[in-house]
Amino acid sequence: MVVESRERSWREEAENSVLLKAVSHWREDPKSWFAGSYDRLPETLRVNPHSPEKEWVESWLDEIGAIRIPWFSGAGSAWEMPFERGSAVGETKKIMTALHDTGRVTRQEAVSMLPVLGLAPSPGECILDLCASPGSKTTQICEHLGDSGAVIANEVISGRVNTLVTNVQRHGSRSAVVVQHDGRHFPKVPGDGFAGVLVDVPCTGSGTTRKNPDVWSKWRPSSGRSLHSLQFDILRRAIAVTKTGGRIVYSTCSLDPVENEAVVARALADGKVRVVPARELLPGVPSEDGVSDWPCLDDSGELSEWNHLEENLMPPQDARSASQLGNCLRVWNDAIGGGGFFLAVLEKIPEPGVGAESARVPVPSSKQYVDPDSFPRPISQKRIAELENEWGSSPSSMWSRGKSLLWSTDEVRRIWESDRTRKSGRELVPGGRWRPLKVIHLGLIAARLRKGNLDRVVSKASHRLREEVSGPFLDVEDRVINDILRGSEPHRDTLVALGDEERGSRILVGPGGHCLAVWVGSRVTPMVSESEKTIMRAVRGLSIDSLEEE
Repeated sequence: MVVESRERSWREEAENSVLLKAVSHWREDPKSWFAGSYDRLPETLRVNPHSPEKEWVESWLDEIGAIRIPWFSGAGSAWEMPFERGSAVGETKKIMTALHDTGRVTRQEAVSMLPVLGLAPSPGECILDLCASPGSKTTQICEHLGDSGAVIANEVISGRVNTLVTNVQRHGSRSAVVVQHDGRHFPKVPGDGFAGVLVDVPCTGSGTTRKNPDVWSKWRPSSGRSLHSLQFDILRRAIAVTKTGGRIVYSTCSLDPVENEAVVARALADGKVRVVPARELLPGVPSEDGVSDWPCLDDSGELSEWNHLEENLMPPQDARSASQLGNCLRVWNDAIGGGGFFLAVLEKIPEPGVGAESARVPVPSSKQYVDPDSFPRPISQKRIAELENEWGSSPSSMWSRGKSLLWSTDEVRRIWESDRTRKSGRELVPGGRWRPLKVIHLGLIAARLRKGNLDRVVSKASHRLREEVSGPFLDVEDRVINDILRGSEPHRDTLVALGDEERGSRILVGPGGHCLAVWVGSRVTPMVSESEKTIMRAVRGLSIDSLEEE
């Protein structure tokens, strides 16, 4: 009864909301929108295409009644679960949680996947995610890049940076670099600009009513007007750091044209970008064209008059800009069966008299910036020799930070090595540093150090490291791995019999190529999380519980 009363109260609040009044000015059938904007969202997720268990994950999703999202065209696959967000139960809940925790899937609202599909990053490219936290779009970009390229994932708020780092580590990508800057003043590194920039700006969230019911009572038109300048400043900087011919995707989870088309119209006025027809890039997505005209609303949701302080928020007066706004993409909640969304795909065009690439001549400098130890740094020659001795070879683009060895990509290494322009812009200083980038984390944690020496390989990196090195891997029968996953810790003699008499870290490899990180002491002990054990048991047809009696 209490739940029903609360639901009834929320619905009455929504029916009398300023947001519903505003939508009545933005489209002809607000009742249809309202009918599709109230019920809770279904659970949706992406499958990581770089997981060795990708096919098993997709088979499991199919078995429990999940449905592929038909318009998803990116790397991997995207699915809608047969239940609402957060309502999985029993074994399904346990496996879903473990899949997410281990990076095999990423829970993400379906419409939130659209910006990266519009950006369409390619392997080897250098991409900037300017407002990246919590990281679902960053990891989606990583899936497009594979183990190449670089995605610079930026977040200005310290607490949200921590969330971003956690999700990047969970996903296990080599191409991500987490940095912390104000997006309005992001440094131009690399100097020739990014191939693509994602600008998913802070917004009022008027399209998120199905997951954030508080929006019904809190949303006001003045909130969008107050965010407009910030949104434009971030987009303007994104355009500035994109190379000529590069692509910028501007997106919000807002329905308000003041936060959407009005921001794009200001960007068009500078003459540095054009709008690419987004609906052609995203076939099959239930959507509408952007609008070129919109009303001014007061905080009661009624029509008002524009004043001289709001000139930047008004519809464009020139026909060229107005026609380009039609190339933007609007997604309404009722049409897609999910959240509301807006995106514009922009292409940077050459400026008159400016070449596609600016020629620069490095100027020697006697001053060399030294990064603090808390920042990732390329491993030393001594560490390379140690890896070659222990692993048989040293993978390229390995970094150290604290007690971890990080494995990244050649493109990230090139950013580190690239020349930097002084603030005056008059000379360059040698690379070999991060400044002015404030790097918090990069790449995949490949190994841990203990007392300055190589200690153990991290499980998440094992299947990819196996393609590069030989040292820590040991082929075993399936029964050995199955016994460990059931809770039995075999005596060390099990491995001695295979010719391995050393104690320490090992990666056991079964006949199917599945890897299990263990520590060999007097007994063989697994060095993986409970979530990893849960998935390994499920894949092998064992009980997902920690112990199984036979």
